[in-house]
Amino acid sequence: MPPTPMQARLSYRVSRLARILQSQVEGILAPEGLTRMMWLVLAGIGEDGVRAPSDLAEYIGITRPATSRLLRRMEALGHVTRQGSDSDGRGVTLGLTASGQDILARCRPRIDALMARITAKIDPATQAIVLDALARLAEGEGAELDSF
Repeated sequence: MPPTPMQARLSYRVSRLARILQSQVEGILAPEGLTRMMWLVLAGIGEDGVRAPSDLAEYIGITRPATSRLLRRMEALGHVTRQGSDSDGRGVTLGLTASGQDILARCRPRIDALMARITAKIDPATQAIVLDALARLAEGEGAELDSF
């Protein structure tokens, strides 16, 4: 059956793929007690070296207050550390605890396998075109979002 006019729209297809990916990633993370946003914190700090809360907010694409709440929750769970990084105590440096590092190491291969399975459906040249097109479409559209 051909797609309906709505189903043929870019917004519908992007939204549907995002929901599919979100659901599958959350299925991997749920047994670890993590949300998708928590995963982004672990990956940002542990893999991409994001160390400042404001940089993490930008990295994830959420507001600074939302980032603060998320970091407090992850610190309470024992996955993230926040340490003063300057003389007046206002600067904060983020890090992962052993627990956070362990979860990252356990989940990364499963998430990579999921993404590899999905992206294997199109060749690398097409993947590059899709990634470029998505980056162009998002350019300048909402620097800070309340959710990813």
